[in-house]
Amino acid sequence: MTIWAIVPVKPLRRGKSRLAGVLTEDQRAELNSNLLKHTLSVLSTLSEWMQVLVVSRDPHALAIARSYDAKTVQEDGQPHLNTALERATIISQLNHTTQGVLILPADLPLLQRDDVLSLVARSVNNLPVVVIAPDRRDNGTNALLTIPAGIIEYDYGEGSFQRHCERAKSVGAHLEIVKSFSLGLDLDLPEDLEMVQDLDIVKV
Repeated sequence: MTIWAIVPVKPLRRGKSRLAGVLTEDQRAELNSNLLKHTLSVLSTLSEWMQVLVVSRDPHALAIARSYDAKTVQEDGQPHLNTALERATIISQLNHTTQGVLILPADLPLLQRDDVLSLVARSVNNLPVVVIAPDRRDNGTNALLTIPAGIIEYDYGEGSFQRHCERAKSVGAHLEIVKSFSLGLDLDLPEDLEMVQDLDIVKV
């Protein structure tokens, strides 16, 4: 089995704009860099059956990705996230051993190897399948595993969790929902950052 983990990354100095009230631009860039490194470090432990593809307009983010032996795609212009993910999925499908795609953002500070394994485990014997891990507010999509790759169109944005669930049902895929604290905690708001700082996970 080969799963492609697609990690979309905004320019490191521009990401996490909603934290601008509590972090300087330099601090946000450092935070985004550290989060990306953490994500890639976790995924690198699964290299025997997982290929990692980082999609970004930021040359520095792509350089970090290559230092972890990840494949990279540099986006031109400012494509919508869904468009960038569709393009990356097409790239993954060019590899004939690809069975599925895992869309994983680079802002999950508590992500661990077992979290990724739990997503894949929920896909066993249920093909075609869509496995979704929502954020802790059941609003956004923090992880999205589709087997086969490209079985649904991506619909990221406000309220994407429910939309992705609906899309899975509309194509007749088996839907699995995985809720966990580690997958559910992404860093978007100051209150999220406070939770992580309390746990002494991210230094800024």
